[in-house]
Amino acid sequence: MDTDARFLPVETPEPVAREQFTDPAAAVRRLQELYREATDFLLGHFTRLIGGQQPQARYRAFYPELRLTVAGHPQVDSRLSFGHVGAPGSYVATITRPDLFENYLTEQIALLLRNHGVPVTVGTSDTPMPVHFAVATESDLAVPQEGVLDFSLRDVFDVPDLNTVNDDIVNGVAVALPDGAQHLAGFTAQRVDYSLARLQHYTATAAEHFQNFVLFTNYQFYVDEFELFARRALSDPESGYTSFVAPGNQEITGADQPLTTLPKLPQMPTYHLKRAAGQGITLVNIGVGPSNAKTATDHIAVLRPHVWLMVGHCAGLRNSQRLGDFVLAHAYLREDGVLDDDLPVWVPIPALAEVQIALQEAVAEITRLDGFELKRIMRTGTVATIDNRNWELRDQSGPVHRLSLSRAVALDMESGTIAANGFRFRVPYGTLLCVSDKPLHGELKLPGMATDFYRTQVANHLLIGISAMEKLREMPVDRIHSRKLRSFTETAFL
Repeated sequence: MDTDARFLPVETPEPVAREQFTDPAAAVRRLQELYREATDFLLGHFTRLIGGQQPQARYRAFYPELRLTVAGHPQVDSRLSFGHVGAPGSYVATITRPDLFENYLTEQIALLLRNHGVPVTVGTSDTPMPVHFAVATESDLAVPQEGVLDFSLRDVFDVPDLNTVNDDIVNGVAVALPDGAQHLAGFTAQRVDYSLARLQHYTATAAEHFQNFVLFTNYQFYVDEFELFARRALSDPESGYTSFVAPGNQEITGADQPLTTLPKLPQMPTYHLKRAAGQGITLVNIGVGPSNAKTATDHIAVLRPHVWLMVGHCAGLRNSQRLGDFVLAHAYLREDGVLDDDLPVWVPIPALAEVQIALQEAVAEITRLDGFELKRIMRTGTVATIDNRNWELRDQSGPVHRLSLSRAVALDMESGTIAANGFRFRVPYGTLLCVSDKPLHGELKLPGMATDFYRTQVANHLLIGISAMEKLREMPVDRIHSRKLRSFTETAFL
């Protein structure tokens, strides 16, 4: 490069005046305009430079921002868990992908306008937009690795900054912004963009396909059953489901349309049974282990789903359980280790009444058992989540005593992590597991041990998860999002 990058002038889009809005749809349209202007500016210069043109400036564009200023102490409905701020002051959120989040932003802004009776302000923030995230919206473009171009990318464009790509807000350790404003949303724009990029990488499906109701599993069988259910739903005009998406962003709208298995599946294959306004169901096969569970939920959380549930296999810890019995978690013993720095183990993870009721009703509906009879095939109790798949090979005196003290009824490697991250990210959560082995009672997970009862129960398990999601979908959003998930000082956005 002929010009020393240290002395390049900074070129930015023309500055624009801030505007106030009392119409949420108009506010979102303005956010979309500002976002397009910023990405068009960066993409235009980026395309020219990778085409061989030498940089003549450092090119910088900024995320749009949404601001709310409240003069007096708000008087709002105490039953509401979100949609309002708790004290006078200014509150700000940087915004990315307002096209993807159009419905969400419109709903959240409408709540602010209704609960506070003051306009919101839309303008340009002082947070630079990394070129990596601007390019991410273009499927035919990619940012070359450092060293491929004849200039350093970070000398000409902004790159992701860990000062704004973190979980400080949701972890409750974020400080006020330099101008004294507080945070309006749980995630900064850069943090959201980072997760949107990782979702594509881990799941091989675009963020646009994710639905508001998310199922996690650790067993391939559930994926096969989910596709069968999806095809039945697509053949029924009354189902309300409109399409099914598989890894590789393959989308079908008819029950008989084929899907191709990718030559190499992603780390967490993900499938989406879509419905209008994102009200369908997403299934993520996270595989085995708390690390995968944390990774998936870290990134899906930015999409602000209404609920996520774990429907997977577990070890039954009680002799009275049978293979195929269900376990409805009402507490978690967390020994997974992956969230200890963000959410200490002394923090209780409460059961959420609405989710528990939906799951129990779904079990009764699918199994056609109720009341005392339901106890034959389902236990409620503590689920222990650990990070050692072969825990039963260790000396049993310590672990078994600890599990007995906790009154645990089941053990797995993902449920506690998913529930804890739901608690941390204010995403309603729940767990319904199926007993696949009983290692403390001589029934290890080995080939040929499955009974007819077990096979029937596994087939029913996914249907129970889907039924629970459909019940939760019928609830008002402000009922699903429990006040149990909100801390002393919360952001207004869900």
